[in-house]
Amino acid sequence: MNVPSEHLLYLSAGLFALGVLGFLVRRNVIVVLMCVELMLNAANLAFLAASRQHSTADHPALQGPVFAIFVITVAAAEAAVGLALIIALYRLKQSAETDAAAEMKG
Repeated sequence: MNVPSEHLLYLSAGLFALGVLGFLVRRNVIVVLMCVELMLNAANLAFLAASRQHSTADHPALQGPVFAIFVITVAAAEAAVGLALIIALYRLKQSAETDAAAEMKG
């Protein structure tokens, strides 16, 4: 079964839109972080689909997988820092809501 690259790009756009919607609508910081991760994974899917679409048997396009590995690395670092900030926010405010973070003064 071979899925057309256009369908993968449509799926990527849909996942990215869901991530943006969740980022804008949800108030829980953990859910917001998950939505950011969803947007990064949608970008990975778009990189891989575009790479697959532009590669040939003679000239395989490796830029897509390389970008995907780079984005996965950045996402792992972002998740680690984000979770550390969420834990610090929860310890300080006893809440994981975005409104609690907005009340912080520093």
